[in-house]
Amino acid sequence: MAELDRQPGDNWERQALEKVALAAIQEQRRARHWSIFFKLLLFIYLFALLFIALGWTGKKDSTSSGKHTAMVELRGVISPDSAASADNIVSGLQEAFKDKRTQGVILRINSPGGSPVQAGHINDEIRRLREKYPNIPVYAVVEDICASGGYYVAVAADHIYVDKGSIIGSIGVLMDGFGFTGLMDKLGVERRLLAAGKNKGFLDPFSPIREDQKQYAETMLNEIHQQFISVVRQGRGKRLKETPELFSGLLWVGTRSVELGLADGLGSVDYVARELIKAEEIVDFTPRENIAERVARRFGAAMAEAVVRITTSSPLTIR
Repeated sequence: MAELDRQPGDNWERQALEKVALAAIQEQRRARHWSIFFKLLLFIYLFALLFIALGWTGKKDSTSSGKHTAMVELRGVISPDSAASADNIVSGLQEAFKDKRTQGVILRINSPGGSPVQAGHINDEIRRLREKYPNIPVYAVVEDICASGGYYVAVAADHIYVDKGSIIGSIGVLMDGFGFTGLMDKLGVERRLLAAGKNKGFLDPFSPIREDQKQYAETMLNEIHQQFISVVRQGRGKRLKETPELFSGLLWVGTRSVELGLADGLGSVDYVARELIKAEEIVDFTPRENIAERVARRFGAAMAEAVVRITTSSPLTIR
């Protein structure tokens, strides 16, 4: 009788243990399935990164089978370590001109400016390509902004087209930085600068500014400004309506820039391709860097910038 009383309890315990064990097994299976699923996703993600990093993706959309308008995009600050570097833009322009189906080239610009040297390289190359390929017209088409170094590049084109709300101009040069001498005096910090050559610490931000160095810097800036003005006059020629403010560094909206001769008219990339070049199909020749190149470039640029910041004052900028 006692044994009969124990059997139901034993069955209940056994059933409960079986249910717990079965639930644990099912949970392990679900966990294993999810683990496989996430590992598969990670594998696909890493494979995609490798696919891009090895450069297996195309760098330009050049699938056109007929006559087309070639386009190269200059976007952002013009500097050696940016997508708007002279190396990138010049490479895209050269490929665009070499293509036998190209009827005209559009340089689409959206840039606040940058390095005068980089902008100068691009300007020079556009002029060289125009001479080499005299039957291929070059149009600069401005989106939001084409200022300073961006405009330095644009004036090399045959014609410049803008939107009525675009910002154009800023024909000037600056060298900016900070002075910390007042703050250092308050904090009781002493600057100890040792240099061979009396001007080696040129415009050092932690030392009082010297009048002779300031005058020398202003002379340098004026020389570069005159180079900028000369390039603009050479590129725009008689279309330019000079005023006392034209080369002062001011900015103008698109409609006013046309009135001043800084631009030739209002129009978008599609308008220029369709109505002026007469080749509505647009092929993008802008070089596209892959992930490996981007990471390597930015790492190298960061290291170089750190060294430059330690050893020099702020760089020149056309803006």
